Amino acid sequence: MNSRSAASIAPRLVAAIALGSALALGTTGCTFITHQATTNPYSASDGVNIDETGGDVVARNVFVVTTEDGGVGNLVGAFVNQGSKTTSVDIDVAGEQLSVRVPSEERVSLGADEMPLRIENLDTKPGATVEVLIVSGDGEAVPAEVPVLDGSLPQYADLVPAAESSDSES
Repeated sequence: MNSRSAASIAPRLVAAIALGSALALGTTGCTFITHQATTNPYSASDGVNIDETGGDVVARNVFVVTTEDGGVGNLVGAFVNQGSKTTSVDIDVAGEQLSVRVPSEERVSLGADEMPLRIENLDTKPGATVEVLIVSGDGEAVPAEVPVLDGSLPQYADLVPAAESSDSES
């Protein structure tokens, strides 16, 4: 009787192992053929990343914080120099020319470590985008659509520009 019960258990054990293996492969097998979203680079905040500047400097988390009427704005973002020379970065926002110097192998973070760059004639309301061209070298730079935000979120409230330029206060 013991040999007979052992013989009847063996096929059930093999079937259980096969079923368990098929179930495990069926529930995890799709990761072998499905593209992993975590391999896609993306901007983890409200701004955009700009890699095509024609040179060694790349821009990270770039956005504009503006007044309610969208007349004046502040350009915020980090500029990372991946090259071995200090570089002057030229920025065109809504036809206004701005500039920032980025030391070699360093970063300049406008709105965090440095004051943001003021845009006097923005004329773009919060919720829209504005075209920004960042040029850091002799190569071809590509314009990017940058989000325009307001100070309704607490983390951006301190970045809203004053209605008048600080130059006129002196």
